[in-house]
Amino acid sequence: MRIGILGAGGMADALGTQWARAGHTVMISGRDPGRSTAQAGEMRAQAVRTPAGQADVRAGTWAEAACFGEVVMVAVREAGLVDVLRAAGASMRGKPVIDVTNAAAPDRYDPTRPIARLISDLTGGHVVKAFNLCHVDVWRMTPPVFGGRPLAVPLCGDDPAAMDAARTLVADLGCKPLNGGGLDRATQLEATAAFVIGLWFGGADAQAILPPLDSSGAHGQG
Repeated sequence: MRIGILGAGGMADALGTQWARAGHTVMISGRDPGRSTAQAGEMRAQAVRTPAGQADVRAGTWAEAACFGEVVMVAVREAGLVDVLRAAGASMRGKPVIDVTNAAAPDRYDPTRPIARLISDLTGGHVVKAFNLCHVDVWRMTPPVFGGRPLAVPLCGDDPAAMDAARTLVADLGCKPLNGGGLDRATQLEATAAFVIGLWFGGADAQAILPPLDSSGAHGQG
């Protein structure tokens, strides 16, 4: 799969390296072409799967990465999001678009202005909200497993093909994809991130606020 990434920071590095290691071709992009090129080289070196192997990680402009990807991931800061999407152009229309973006600060998230919906409106892509609940270092783990349980990654999106692509990318990390509902539910996923990140920033174990499944009451399965 060709994956274009709008961004060349921590999330682009962590997820892009893992996907290159899994055999996907990755193009990252950033504001500084020289820095993006250097980052792509570091990712190639980290993602080599065999002594003779060569992972395929490239660098390009915003527009080149958006055009290159069969799937495009948006991994830029909220403050620059609109400018980046405009610079990327119209080539994301109709494509799966993975949105990993969170509010600039947990206490500033505005549920009346959902980020995933903004990306959908500006790009015309089939947006799937994903990978926004964990610190970047979690995505560098190979694989992210805690207490013998693979990390679960909720996905919110409307397009079946885009959701399938996202599920593949989740599984390639060694994680378990979870159906979180349609894109309208992405607002809840964004609010969840803002809430739990605020707890973590305060030094609390946010995972401890929820009981295990077998203690969560009577409910349907699936």
